[in-house]
Amino acid sequence: MARHKGRGWHGRLLAAALGVTTLAAATSVWTAQADPAGGRQPQARVSAPDARPQDGTVAKVAADIAHASDRGARGVNITIDDGPDPVWTPQVLRLLKDSGTKATFCMVGTQAQAYPDLVKAVVADGHRLCNHTVSHDTTMDKRSEAYQSQQILDAERMITKASGGVRPQYYRAPGGAFTPYSRQLAASRGMRPLGWNVDSKDFERPGVDTMVATVKKEISEGPTVLFHDAGGDRSQTVAALREVLPWLKEQGYSFGFPVR
Repeated sequence: MARHKGRGWHGRLLAAALGVTTLAAATSVWTAQADPAGGRQPQARVSAPDARPQDGTVAKVAADIAHASDRGARGVNITIDDGPDPVWTPQVLRLLKDSGTKATFCMVGTQAQAYPDLVKAVVADGHRLCNHTVSHDTTMDKRSEAYQSQQILDAERMITKASGGVRPQYYRAPGGAFTPYSRQLAASRGMRPLGWNVDSKDFERPGVDTMVATVKKEISEGPTVLFHDAGGDRSQTVAALREVLPWLKEQGYSFGFPVR
């Protein structure tokens, strides 16, 4: 899974989130215990009430990285990362609604906290939420388990609160920086680790034609397509989606969600 480069903006998010994760260290203590199969199973002792899902229950899901679509062999999963953003997320939502497309929004915790109305709008339109950590640190796989826990669990809490109580159903590591620990932790909280098959490269702004050509060429390799609605000028993304979505329908694809 390719790791994205040139994302200096995540450093600013990391700095902004530092106070959040420092506070969380005092309220959440996470340990790893051996499960019956001999693997490391993250267990939580949570003292902060809002760190719990509102219904008090979490159904564990598989810890392997999902790529398949719940619509089967001709299904496509549109995934939108790094938002929400006050400029680009509304445009993406409008385009998805006009085309009758559902998508999965992988949200950064600090962004969700800053724009809760947009998180609620995503949910109201029938899309699904995905945890993309607190600060979009692409070195997650080089960090301690305590740091990974803070990034994942704080983002879960922030997104759930911003949405009005709807929990994220997936976890996508920034830049694909998964670890066995982070996958198990996310799965234990009901968030299926989520990969991608087609990277539109929209973060690099290569031009609309190039992005569209990439999706058309690579969609046969797997159903989960990666776009972004934050982190810079996403006008090319909006334009590319405007071309890609009807083309996929013309090819006989239907839009679904990643398997859980």
